Amino acid sequence: MLSLLMLNLGMVLSPADPPPTTPAPAAPVPPGVAVDTNTGAKIDFATPIYDFGKVKGGDPVKYTYYFTNSGTEVLEVKAVQPSCGCTTAGEFSKKVEPGKTGTIPIQFNSANFNGQVFKTITVTSSAKNSPTTVLQLKGTIWKAIELVPAYTVLNIPPDAQSGSATVRITNNVEEALHLFAPTSSNPAFSAELITNSPGKGFELTILGKKPLQTGTMNGQITLKTSSTNTPSLTVPFWANVQAPLMVFPAVITLQPALTNKLTSSITIQNNSTNQLTVSEAEINIPGVELQMKEMTPGRVFSAQLVFPEGFKIPQGKDILFTAKSSNPDYPVIRVPIRQLDRPTSPPAVPPAPAAAAPRAQVVR
Repeated sequence: MLSLLMLNLGMVLSPADPPPTTPAPAAPVPPGVAVDTNTGAKIDFATPIYDFGKVKGGDPVKYTYYFTNSGTEVLEVKAVQPSCGCTTAGEFSKKVEPGKTGTIPIQFNSANFNGQVFKTITVTSSAKNSPTTVLQLKGTIWKAIELVPAYTVLNIPPDAQSGSATVRITNNVEEALHLFAPTSSNPAFSAELITNSPGKGFELTILGKKPLQTGTMNGQITLKTSSTNTPSLTVPFWANVQAPLMVFPAVITLQPALTNKLTSSITIQNNSTNQLTVSEAEINIPGVELQMKEMTPGRVFSAQLVFPEGFKIPQGKDILFTAKSSNPDYPVIRVPIRQLDRPTSPPAVPPAPAAAAPRAQVVR
């Protein structure tokens, strides 16, 4: 028995058995060495770029992107975000098991497009290899009847007696197209139609004649056609009629109390072809410094108004900056100067009277 005990003790304390050791920590991954992404979820698209070719304007473009989870964990698709409102995503696969396939249906509305288009769809997921994937949708939109430009703008200088813009109308179908006399929704504008290629190509010239109000005007030209699909054609237009003289700001507004000296500027811009002179600039209240500068000879002028600290417009007094102009249509330039009222404090509410202390009762 004693010999057996000594044998067991010798087996435990034998120097041939080394003491247990803790495993060494894993060495860090050197820079530039790729990390294995086979573990976890992984997303792979069959066709990340879809070219739909050429479609007629107004026809919807529908496509379904297919992807596979080639990883080892469940893939979660968190969001699908198209780049604009013209593209929408349908019900897409939210969770995809390893080795399975998911779908992302997309629809693009081509109604307001012409020519080449390029859209993107951003997919956010739990994929280790590509947490954010950008899908692409591209192609060409064509219209049976094409307008170039699609939006027509007339820029009319102040000295011009008229302004015009030309729109090219092209028939892209085999059937010959006939256009009839154009009509304008705005009586200040008219239109003339010329046929360049019978049944195929036309030129529409939009004309605006003085007198026209300065600023922005709009309207549309309507043409009846021989097309059964497009029985009438509408050509919208905008006109920018420049004023001979522009003054900005139109009004100077001051704060109720000027805690510091304040400098305000007034710019006078001459859009006419004739040179402009500005003279006798003044402000009808004392204490305000005024300095005129001709920034561009005959074209741009600047008035610097310096209001002193504590400046206050007297109650009921109208303050104006004025200057004489050599433009006969604008002989006097006027810019009102106003000051905001100081906010009034709400009336003080008297404190509520303290409740009377209850009287002590004497029990007899």
